Amino acid sequence: MSEELQARQRWMAVLAKASSDAIRARLNAAPALPAHTRLRGPETGLVMLRGRAGGDGNAFNLSEMTVTRCAVTLESGTVGHAYVAGRDRDQAELAAVLDAALQDEATRAPLLEAVIEPLAAAQAEARATEARKAAATRVQFFTMANMR
Repeated sequence: MSEELQARQRWMAVLAKASSDAIRARLNAAPALPAHTRLRGPETGLVMLRGRAGGDGNAFNLSEMTVTRCAVTLESGTVGHAYVAGRDRDQAELAAVLDAALQDEATRAPLLEAVIEPLAAAQAEARATEARKAAATRVQFFTMANMR
């Protein structure tokens, strides 16, 4: 997998997990986003979640999940896409615009520094806090061998 693809997957994962409010708050410290045109959406629909019994058994339909998608193009012709869980149309559009802007070498570094890295750090801290809370409730079970 190319380095470019890995970088794009990372920033899209961060944007998909961030709320539109969190993204907007970080954009205040970033350079202005380029003008864009909507190609599709934002529009909300359902996707089917599939599972496998035991992880490797036959696939089955588990549930449906609400997803909002958006595709935009910049004046430069760069296309950005986003799929986010839920119904937040603003989040989907912001994520798509940022995806397109981050593909441009000229705007990538400032946007990574002002938006993506702070959001990723906040998400990592939230995961760590949740892990600490879960660890505090962990119960250690042990058995004593029948000693004769």
